[in-house]
Amino acid sequence: VQLQASGGGLVQAGGSLRLSCAASGRTFNSYVVAWSRQAPGKEREFVASISSSTRYADSVRGRFTISRDNAKNTVYLQMDSLRPEDTAVYYCAASEFAITPTYRLGQYDYWGQGTQVTVSS
Repeated sequence: VQLQASGGGLVQAGGSLRLSCAASGRTFNSYVVAWSRQAPGKEREFVASISSSTRYADSVRGRFTISRDNAKNTVYLQMDSLRPEDTAVYYCAASEFAITPTYRLGQYDYWGQGTQVTVSS
């Protein structure tokens, strides 16, 4: 399965963006899908994941919402109340065999290219 992330951009603090992760090659309705991010000089960190349920990092819970549209083979990350510390390259990833929406990025088999999100203060 190939993943294509899009929707990044420049936004002021307090604003919103919606990222999309479109899959091709296979239907990934049963896959667990995650968003992660990597800021300059920092390690990649888990943001959110979705299977039949969802999981969020503490830093984004209540501000970000992950969802999926199986008909479009796409997973979304709605990001509201953005902060400068949310600035990073955001990546989507999919796991064929995970059962729960894991935060362990090593369990994801397929990765898309990143999309830059920049939040100005």
